[in-house]
Amino acid sequence: MTFAVPNSAPAIKPLALACAVSFSLFANAASAEQAMTTVHVTGARFASDAALPPISASVITAEDIRRAGATDVNAAIRKIGGVYGRQSLDGSPDFALDLRGFGANGSQNLVILVDGVRMNENELTGAVLSSIPVDTVERIEITRGGSSVLYGEGATGGVINIITKRGAEAGYHGSLSLEGGRFDQYDARASVRHGEGPLSFDLAAAKQGTDNYRDNNAFRQKNISGGVQWAVDGSRLGLRVESARQDSRLPGSLTLEQFEANPRQTLTPNDFGSLDSDRVTLSAEHRIGSVELAAELSHREREVNAAYDYGTYVYAYGYHTRQTQFSPRLRQTSRWNGMLNEVVAGIDLMRWERATSTGSDASQDSKAFYLRDEMRFPGAANARLALGARHERFEKDEANADLFVPNGAQSQNGWSVEGSIDPVAGVTVHAKAGQSYRIPNADENGYRSAEGLLDVQTSRDLELGVTVGDEERRLAARVFRHRLRNEIFFDPTLNGYGANTNLDPTRRQGVELEGQLKIGADWRLSGQWQHVQAEFTDGPNAGREMVLVPKNVVTARLAWMPASGHTADIGAQFVSRQRYGSDFSNTCDARIPSYTTVDARYARKVGAWEFAVSGLNLADRQYFSNAFGCRSGIYPSDGRQLKLSARYDF
Repeated sequence: MTFAVPNSAPAIKPLALACAVSFSLFANAASAEQAMTTVHVTGARFASDAALPPISASVITAEDIRRAGATDVNAAIRKIGGVYGRQSLDGSPDFALDLRGFGANGSQNLVILVDGVRMNENELTGAVLSSIPVDTVERIEITRGGSSVLYGEGATGGVINIITKRGAEAGYHGSLSLEGGRFDQYDARASVRHGEGPLSFDLAAAKQGTDNYRDNNAFRQKNISGGVQWAVDGSRLGLRVESARQDSRLPGSLTLEQFEANPRQTLTPNDFGSLDSDRVTLSAEHRIGSVELAAELSHREREVNAAYDYGTYVYAYGYHTRQTQFSPRLRQTSRWNGMLNEVVAGIDLMRWERATSTGSDASQDSKAFYLRDEMRFPGAANARLALGARHERFEKDEANADLFVPNGAQSQNGWSVEGSIDPVAGVTVHAKAGQSYRIPNADENGYRSAEGLLDVQTSRDLELGVTVGDEERRLAARVFRHRLRNEIFFDPTLNGYGANTNLDPTRRQGVELEGQLKIGADWRLSGQWQHVQAEFTDGPNAGREMVLVPKNVVTARLAWMPASGHTADIGAQFVSRQRYGSDFSNTCDARIPSYTTVDARYARKVGAWEFAVSGLNLADRQYFSNAFGCRSGIYPSDGRQLKLSARYDF
């Protein structure tokens, strides 16, 4: 990625800042507490039929989030879901999430949605989840592996779908919470919701800040969101408005020698950035017999500004983006001779525009149509088969004579075949195969190695898995393989400073394990393990490992939940060593060291109050997960963080 070596490549430093600050996109969603219907997971972009839950999806519930003390959605995905995340570059809590070992491009191979609205944009950014009021989240669903049929480009690594609570019980309800901790950290949140008959509304506001572990790394954020909903007899209309503001100080990177001498230092004491984000979403659902209709219309605007101090001059940079999404779809369910059949069809229309202070403007229109059919056959084996296909076309207006970027059109097809069967009671075996894809974004085309637009990245995806047990004792195992052509990646060995390019063929393959165990009435143990091999399979780098990909990520949590009002939770994550970001030739004489972090929380509930103490990186481990050069380009991770909090529910 172009921010890989910001201190050693001044020519690309403005773009580095743009990418770093852009990781601070705001995606705030808040609603109230009771859904129109009770569901557990979301399948095929609809609230799923109880007989057709998504195959091999992991679910994080609101109870899981509350028990672990996760104060933002990104932390919940990492701590509870076992998803690997890299320290943010701008001091925000929005770590760069990575499913199945895509390294620095993990966020570009992962689709994140909030209530059906896509957070990904046509640039090198990751979705900002820290501004979503975590108390309004009903569940988070994690689907690993190729999912382009339903969710479009960039879904090779998987999809994370965040579903907020809908509707509200009668009367007024809400919460107030305050938290303070080390590094002058504070978090103040308030929410209220009200329901009366078919109408409900909600309002949430938050203000957070911290000076963070490093010098010149202060972070401030405030956001407000509100919504109104009408729901009756299988119909629902909802309107949500969200606004967020963020300011960040940017500490820059260090060499290994500087990190070992003082990981808290900064070499860029005057660099800073800001982000303003606003979003409005209109959603609707309606049932006509066996047919369900649904749609979202969403518009988001972001304003990014930043400044780099070079000593002799200050470089100021800014841009404004707009993204509009319209996604109508329908689902029809029927039964024939005991077989349940579900057909889902939909259209995704999206318009993205960016105007920059340097004149490097760009826009993109995308149009997609998808169709998916799933059958559940009668019998104790509970056999299921699903077939799906998608066609998507992109019109790119990126013409820039200075950067030799042309306009152009690109299109791609995706497909999937998946099925499952229960050979014996309590055991489910599943298989998935398909093709997913990713389109080069405006930042990648603007700093590339060849003439013309970069080619579309495609992946042939395969997964086999088995799940054994129930909610009290369950173990799921998956083996997977992704064979990629034209993988889009920043190659630091090109053109002196590096450039985005289409790589020779690459592959991701490995094993994933997930398990949970209820021990007696009060204890629960859960864990995840991801083992991935990421390597070139052809060309001059054949057999060499991909950079910034740990082979093993292991997460474990133990929760204590007695009925006395006390709760406790402790978790640990181990990340194995990985290659530095510039080590395409695998010749760097060092690797990013492995590390283990431990977090814990104890809470006591007294009436409507809950008091808690929590800690992150309790061993105060000095480590880093982002390093874009060989022994350089290092962004140190946070030190020990201790927090006290109080919450009042009404």
